[in-house]
Amino acid sequence: MAGLPAYLVRGDQPALLADAVKHLVAELVDGGDAGVLTEELSGEEYTVGALVDAAQTPPFFGDRRIVVARDVGRFSTHDVAPLVAYLADPLPTTSLVLVAGGGQVARPLVDAVRKAGHVVDAGVPGGRGRATWLAAKLKEGPVRLDARAAAMVGDHLGDDVDRLGSLLEMLASAYGPGSRLGPEEVAPLLGGVGSVAPWELTDAIDRGDTAVALGVLRRLTGPGGRHPLVILATLHSHFARMLRLDGADVADEAAAAALLGITGSTFPAKKALLQVRRIGHAPVARAIHLLAEADLALKGAVDWPADVVLEVLVARLSGLAARSSARRR
Repeated sequence: MAGLPAYLVRGDQPALLADAVKHLVAELVDGGDAGVLTEELSGEEYTVGALVDAAQTPPFFGDRRIVVARDVGRFSTHDVAPLVAYLADPLPTTSLVLVAGGGQVARPLVDAVRKAGHVVDAGVPGGRGRATWLAAKLKEGPVRLDARAAAMVGDHLGDDVDRLGSLLEMLASAYGPGSRLGPEEVAPLLGGVGSVAPWELTDAIDRGDTAVALGVLRRLTGPGGRHPLVILATLHSHFARMLRLDGADVADEAAAAALLGITGSTFPAKKALLQVRRIGHAPVARAIHLLAEADLALKGAVDWPADVVLEVLVARLSGLAARSSARRR
């Protein structure tokens, strides 16, 4: 593989980021001796100047050199200026692999890499894309899971998909590479349940699906999970958006986002607008009242455990949506 002059590998889950870098470097080495062809810069000792010097060094053996630089997010816009200048006219025999981390990668550097090479997103896509991503990773893995086992793994990991690689390696170690496994073989090695995204809770509440909402809540607040007041703040923000849109003169999600002060994706505004139109004023007002009661309860007004307060709240909120749906029928 000839390779491009530069790559930026970024992602918010360390295991997935490391895996993406490993695969990219393996492709660039293309069967050669990685120890000879690659140079790695890491830690806080190396500077942008040292990185540029490494990039400008011709290969000693072969016709290609790969320079891996980790945690490039620690460099400011001012710091990366020499690297941006280098990328405007890079050495054709060097492939730079810049690994995100240490902070936000400076925008001029991101733009320079886009022009000279490629940005690799090692994160997990949302929505339906997550299932496709997971299926592809399972297909690449060292063992073969049947459909039920694959679904079990996806549901169990939730958002903690950076555990997938270690889980597959553990399964391969236990049953042998290439083994075909079902739920009976996979279940004993799954470990702790992974977390889920907070919008899975609000989506279940909006559907009026109390059972699912309570299940998501328990995963969110499980060991190492979110504090009850953080969950309450998420729910309050969700319904406060609806309250602000209730009766407002907004025609579409763009207008709703502008009213709510949401920048970037307008999807949260769209969801709030559709839901307030679906359930109407009274349920939204009642939800705000229930949230206020739960806030007082969590702060000691009621002698209930925090998990009970949240479970009662979530059941009541999802009940509001369920009753509104029933009335529309």
